[in-house]
Amino acid sequence: MRKVVLLAAALVVALGISASSATSAATETGVTARTVTIGGTFPLTGPASLYAPIPAAMKAYFAYINSRKGPDGKRGVYGRQIVFKYYDDGYNPANSVQLTRKLVEEDKVFALVGTLGTAVNESIRPYVNARKVPQMLVSTGASVFGDAKKYPWTGGWQPAYDYEARIFGQAIAHNSPNAKIAVLYQNDDFGAELLNGLKAGLGAKASNIVDAESHEVTAPDVRAQVAKLRASGASIFVIFTTPKFAIQSYAIANALRWSPAVIYTTSVSATDTFLTLAKSSGGGDLPNKTYTVQYAKDPANPSWDNDAAMKSYKQVMAKYLPSARVTDGLNLYGFATAEAFVQLLYSAGKNPTRASLMKAYRSWNQPNQFLLPGNRQKTGGADQLPLQCERIIKFTDGTFQPVSKLKCDSRKAT
Repeated sequence: MRKVVLLAAALVVALGISASSATSAATETGVTARTVTIGGTFPLTGPASLYAPIPAAMKAYFAYINSRKGPDGKRGVYGRQIVFKYYDDGYNPANSVQLTRKLVEEDKVFALVGTLGTAVNESIRPYVNARKVPQMLVSTGASVFGDAKKYPWTGGWQPAYDYEARIFGQAIAHNSPNAKIAVLYQNDDFGAELLNGLKAGLGAKASNIVDAESHEVTAPDVRAQVAKLRASGASIFVIFTTPKFAIQSYAIANALRWSPAVIYTTSVSATDTFLTLAKSSGGGDLPNKTYTVQYAKDPANPSWDNDAAMKSYKQVMAKYLPSARVTDGLNLYGFATAEAFVQLLYSAGKNPTRASLMKAYRSWNQPNQFLLPGNRQKTGGADQLPLQCERIIKFTDGTFQPVSKLKCDSRKAT
């Protein structure tokens, strides 16, 4: 027996294997010595397909990370290449459930990153939490994704819809305290949270909402709803829906010769790209009456042209996604989300586990070069919604201009 032990020891020395290197080999699902595999589902087709640029931009940013040498002197993150797999769920929760199972059980992903849609993420949340798979940086501002106690493996990223709508309500109550308000909202938790946030922000002026019309995400159009809202006599139009229906709303309102004095549109449907489409699709001058909120830098605004992060963004886009529109804020959103994941992956350690990744997320306090200055990613305690600050902006002929300073949710730590 002693000879066998000595022979085994000699073999280990001859092969250059140490006990420490043998135990340091990656053992976590989705992690090897050379790769980290992550994934998500996105609406590449269907009613929310205008969001399709986001995962492509994320993949472009990961390609950049995989090719450059990081702070550790290695390409990728600690020498591991990030493999990003994503599938088209058509904005259908049932599809996402099946595809998420494929990502977890067949593709063996380490984590789900950036999956898009409130209803979609709600549908997969019980499954991924039962499997203890990180479901992080979800592409939705629904505040339900901040419940760390009930769903410890789930975490959001962007500011809460509730807070965004509160900002709208407060602005309307201050600037137009007697104006009639008409609201179009999507008939799901996304639209409901925005509507409730608007009422909370309006406070005593919530009764100024003279009509609120909902629509199903599967509806072909919102013509009937916009016609009813026009008939309400409202001078302020609030749009709480996804891009396809927001663009329709501008065109239908203009065709009906309804010209609200002011329009507030949720930020997820009020990018430079979407409002420009609304204008060219028959919206007339209505997009130029639009106010929304912003928490990231705007690649369509020349004021950021000399910003170091913006220069880097445009260089990376030119190399890894040259066919895309560099001024589209969705591409920068994809970069910012991917950057956030890279930061967390570094914080998870040289041999990351799913648990260490979520631990890094729960105690996060870090800037992101693509966000507005002062808007830090920060979590703590039970709060898993990292971004708390945004500012009001107005759209005019293809450019957003700020009309307020950065506002932070006083209900949360900043």
